[in-house]
Amino acid sequence: MFGLFLIMPVLATYGQDLQGFSPLWVGLAIGAYGLTQALLQIPAGLASDRFGRKKVITVGLIVFAIGSVVAAMADSIYMVAVGRALQGAGAIASAVLALASDLTRDEQRPKVMAVIGSFIGLSFTVALVAGPLLAESLGINGLFALTSVLALAALAVVHLLVPNAVQRAPSGDLVAAPKRLAAMLKNPHLLRLDFSIMVLHMLITALFVALPLALLDAGMMADEHWQMYLPCMLIAFVLMVPIIIFGVKKKTTRGPMLFAIGLQLLATLVMGVATLAFGAGSSQVWALAIGTVLFFTGLNYLEAALPSLISRISPPGDKGSAMGIYSTAQFGGAFAGGVLGGVLFQTMGAAGVFFLCAAIIAIWFVLMLKMENPQEVKSLTLEVPHAEANQIDAIVTRLTALPGVVEVILVPEQHAAFLKVADGFDVAEARSAISG
Repeated sequence: MFGLFLIMPVLATYGQDLQGFSPLWVGLAIGAYGLTQALLQIPAGLASDRFGRKKVITVGLIVFAIGSVVAAMADSIYMVAVGRALQGAGAIASAVLALASDLTRDEQRPKVMAVIGSFIGLSFTVALVAGPLLAESLGINGLFALTSVLALAALAVVHLLVPNAVQRAPSGDLVAAPKRLAAMLKNPHLLRLDFSIMVLHMLITALFVALPLALLDAGMMADEHWQMYLPCMLIAFVLMVPIIIFGVKKKTTRGPMLFAIGLQLLATLVMGVATLAFGAGSSQVWALAIGTVLFFTGLNYLEAALPSLISRISPPGDKGSAMGIYSTAQFGGAFAGGVLGGVLFQTMGAAGVFFLCAAIIAIWFVLMLKMENPQEVKSLTLEVPHAEANQIDAIVTRLTALPGVVEVILVPEQHAAFLKVADGFDVAEARSAISG
């Protein structure tokens, strides 16, 4: 993910010598990875279930490295877009999460997923600062070459440092089940979250078509952009903490989410007004900085909250399917945002990008007003030894009767019981109920 993010803050500024350069093609190149990721995320997860996690991860990293080399050798923006699409074709996120689940106990799995999510967020933060710094000395081609080296290093880590799984976690909560996708698409609560992550990543790619070029228009040299990104990101992380604390104390997610979306609406309006001020002859870099802080404060909270909500709302045993749709929406949004940002910048300038993003956020805010706070529950998977058909109903009945059990789905083929549990649940009692 660091390799994918690294190019976002610099392509619009350092790629201007590429043949065929235009804001439209910058947007396509920035978002191209999202299209192939969206198309291949679910198939890659299914392939990892059939052929093995490490095999799919290996193929994905090799394809990612090839895409990086294609982009590194490119002398036109068109080939950069092809390279980015190839990078996205190395869609290994679902296989990586599944392998992590195979290697961890049920009780530790949520922590592992949180750590992986945190590192993805960290990679985005580091890329925003490192991209402009590295591009100054390496250029665009050098950044892609570095990305290919990092992909090969990751390949070595997978085979030398990551242990082989001796057992496979039940796939229902890890990999999308094609037969269950239609049911997930009918769930209004899940659809609201899918729409949220799609819009969020649409905003990210659209803004990073316009923001670097707007900073140039404001008189800030390309090699100085990191000087704004770094303090803005640090301030945004500090400002995010009170939002999290409020949500935890009040046991609510609806209020903090609406507040975070409101911050992004305010951010894009501030940026839009600031770019109009440039046209009037006023250099307002500070206004873009304020907008960036507001945007990333909301972004940081939403990136952490949305996957957690998907996990809590999705039916037990169907988290893999819910996350498959969620990931597809996420990467599809990244592609759409690149196209949208490029088209709007080319026709209406940076102000057009920011104000249309504000309009989309306003619609998003209104749709999220119907959001409800989900019940405080945890997902848990318990192993079920081979059971006869006449025993399954009895096991489900015993589990459902236990204190704290909200929902139970037993899948005999996977030898697993998927539970959603609240306070008062006892794992030992549940295991006793399974054994009879």
